[in-house]
Formats: sequence, C-alpha cells, structure tokens
Amino acid sequence: MFKYTLDNKRYHTLNYFYKNKFNSKVFKVSLNANFSCPNFKNGTGCIFCSNGSGNNYQHLDLLEQFNLVKIPLDKKWPNSKYIAYFQANSNTYAPLDVLKEKYESVLQIPNVIGLSIATRSDCLNDEILDYLEELNKRTFLTVEIGLQSMHDKTLKMINRGHDLKNFESAIKELKKRNIFTVVHIINGLPNETKEMMIQTVKYLNSLNIDGIKIHMLYVTKNTKLANMYETDTFHILTKEEYIDIVCEQLEYLDENIVIERITGDPIKEELIEPSWLLKKFCVLNDIDKEMKKRDIYQGDKI
Repeated sequence: MFKYTLDNKRYHTLNYFYKNKFNSKVFKVSLNANFSCPNFKNGTGCIFCSNGSGNNYQHLDLLEQFNLVKIPLDKKWPNSKYIAYFQANSNTYAPLDVLKEKYESVLQIPNVIGLSIATRSDCLNDEILDYLEELNKRTFLTVEIGLQSMHDKTLKMINRGHDLKNFESAIKELKKRNIFTVVHIINGLPNETKEMMIQTVKYLNSLNIDGIKIHMLYVTKNTKLANMYETDTFHILTKEEYIDIVCEQLEYLDENIVIERITGDPIKEELIEPSWLLKKFCVLNDIDKEMKKRDIYQGDKI
C-alpha cells in the first residue's frame, strides 16, 4: 500500500495528511466572507467563472455559516477539529484590517486549528504576506493559489488577468515564509493538449508546492465559457480522457505533494457539460481502478 494513504489510494491523500499531522478527524468548513476579485472589473472575469464560488450563505455572518456545518458534525464526531476555509472569490483582496477581522474571528471558534485561504497570485502584496507569515506561526495556515495552466497563451485566452511570472513570484514569496501552499489547475481548457497539461504538473513539481487541486473543466450557465461553447463548440474531455491525463499527471508529481482534490464538483442545476462529472465517486473510483490496472503510484516518473 502507498505510504501516504489510509484508504488504499495510490496517491497522497488529504485524509492521510490531516490524520498524520493532527491525529484527529479534520473537516474543512467552506465560508463566504463576501470578498470580491480584481478580475470582476467591468463585468469581466475568468471565462469559466460565474462570479463566485463556495457556499451560498454570504448573507450570514461567519460564525453562523460555520455552525451550520460544525454543529451536525460535532454530533457524529464530537472530538473533531476544523479548518476554516475561506473559499469564495479572492480572499486576500481587501485592506489588511478587513482581512485581520475576518480571519481572527474564526480562529476564536473552539477546535478550529487552521485557516485555508483561497486567493490569486495578484492579490498578495508585501503587507499581506508579512501578516500571513505572522499568522502562520499561530495556526496551521494554507494558502491556495489558482493557476489553472502554466501556459501564458492559455492564461490570456481564459482571461486570467495575470501571467505565469506573477504566479511564480507569489509562490516563491509564500514558500520563503514557510507557508503551506496549494495550487489549483484545470484539465481540459480549450486548445490545451494532453502534453500541455502534463507540462503544467511538471512545472509545479519544480516549485516545492505542498498540495494541488486538480479540476476538470466544466461548462456552467451564465458564463463566457458557456457562450463560447454554444457559438463554437470545443472539445470537452471524456471521462476516459480525463482519467488517463490525471493518472499520468500523478506519476509526475512528487509523492510528498498532497492531492487535495482530483476532480470537479459542479452544481447539477448549473451544469451544461460534461454530465459524467456529476458522478463524482464514480470518477474517483475509476481513477483508482486505472492506477491499479497500470500498477502506478504518485511520483513514479520522477
């Protein structure tokens, strides 16, 4: 059995990482702190974005949002620990005093042992980075950075709003401060080949990142991507193609990199394509089966 798993996976699971680090059941609680994003200006944004992600409870304060998840979990797992996950939009895109108020408030909740902050590479100035460095000394801090692809022509096409150089600079600053860093990528972006997707993970493997979230591109309603798909239908990866790419990507990732996500998780009512992504556990199981069939493990090609 792969050494970084508790459930017979062939890659480094988040469940293993948390259990090994905290010796406890750990849950991430998604929060919407009503942050915005620099890429929403003038109605623009990434082509796949519907202006927001995460839970839909932004009308509630953070404690109320947290307790909606925590209270029922406490009944089943009374000794659990929690990580507050600032998920929706860009969670460092605000003045420092606002960030401090949001972050510090949830750290006061019992059994919260860490923060996970999703943001963009162009939303991290020196002042914020210095505060995150100090925060990292008091709690388990994770900063998640969206990249999606290492290829600048893809970043321009999806209207990402920054280039690879900006991303790389942010990662180096986070790692210099010893902050646990997770990167998001998307497989199946228009005009990207399998080799381009493999190149992205090879590149990330060289940056000493701590974790990765691998997503499948999906088309949702009310996005620029949906307009593109209706106007000039582009190829959407089949389940078999996606599994093939993910299996090879895992072989090129250092075994110490935690695989925090390995598929997309769309909302059924908003999804246009691909419908196979709705069967999340089937996708996960099929990745396991394919890795076993090939007799491969994370890091085999390093």
